[in-house]
Amino acid sequence: MSLETVKAFMAVHAPDIEILETQASTATVAEAAAAHGVEPAQIAKTLSLRIGERVVLLVTAGDARLDNGKAKAVFGGKVKMLGREEVETITGHPVGGVCPFGLASALPIYCDESLRPFAVVIPAAGATNAALRIEPDRMAEITEAQWVNVCR
Repeated sequence: MSLETVKAFMAVHAPDIEILETQASTATVAEAAAAHGVEPAQIAKTLSLRIGERVVLLVTAGDARLDNGKAKAVFGGKVKMLGREEVETITGHPVGGVCPFGLASALPIYCDESLRPFAVVIPAAGATNAALRIEPDRMAEITEAQWVNVCR
């Protein structure tokens, strides 16, 4: 269960952070923003991307859009989104619950600069009704993410 893998990951890397489970779905940026009482930009969405044979995760602000030119330059090739089934197989998380914590496969993780303006962001936590609140720099630190500028 992916919520359980996120809880296990956080217990080791950030035991002070609470997993927030809601009755309502938080699978989309709009749903998550409404459930947590924040602007959509403060939701940290995680994109599952393929560049050639590589798969990476990119965490961005909820209102950010991938800039294909920037992404190609940074990642060294054309970027494509993974399909739903592939996302869950590779990350262990369902679409709408994908996050950089407690992954089924070791993947390179990137955080986009669009997260930097926020003191706290709200990424999913492995389920379509679970999330957590975390500082962007701390999220990057505990997931060993690299900072990139690939969104507009």
